[in-house]
Amino acid sequence: MNIPPPPISAMTGRPVGVRADGLRHVGIIQGERGVSADPQVMYTTVLGSCVSACLYDPEAKVGGINHFLLAEPQPGQIIDAATAHRYGVHAMELLINDMLRLGARRDRLRAHLYGGANLHAGMRAIGSDNAAFAVRFLQQDRIPLVVQDLGGTSARRVDFQPAVGRSRAKLVRDTVPAPPPPRRVAPVPAPTVASGDLDLF
Repeated sequence: MNIPPPPISAMTGRPVGVRADGLRHVGIIQGERGVSADPQVMYTTVLGSCVSACLYDPEAKVGGINHFLLAEPQPGQIIDAATAHRYGVHAMELLINDMLRLGARRDRLRAHLYGGANLHAGMRAIGSDNAAFAVRFLQQDRIPLVVQDLGGTSARRVDFQPAVGRSRAKLVRDTVPAPPPPRRVAPVPAPTVASGDLDLF
């Protein structure tokens, strides 16, 4: 069966959804994951305290990314299928299982880890907990960690090309301008009265 080519954009002359770099950028938000063997796919996500694991099988040319909010649920907390993917303990297994279905093998996986920032001073270090969990998971599963950019106090934008196992990260600075310093207003001098008679009306 012949698959029709994707429609061409009249504005860019490129297939719809393909950017100037020739790749289809697919956004991954909190609690989502993506797996692909398509060399034209680029997954993109923005991380604060969350962590993304980018996994890649160099022989099968299959890769995937997740984006989890918390490492593990609280003791005794009941987790259903609708919320399991938000926790690293489930998100990692779900990602690996999706990759195995596309021909990857667990013993060939390589990992890149990003995120785990602590954005708010004085609050619980959720980012550190997430990062420590991800590193520990990979160690327990004997998945080599070849790239990591974890911790700090800034958000990150992460791009991952799954079919070739290529990733990059860029810090996202706070773009809200600082409030201007308080303006000093010169005191208004008290009115002076010329010497002499003062008429009152």
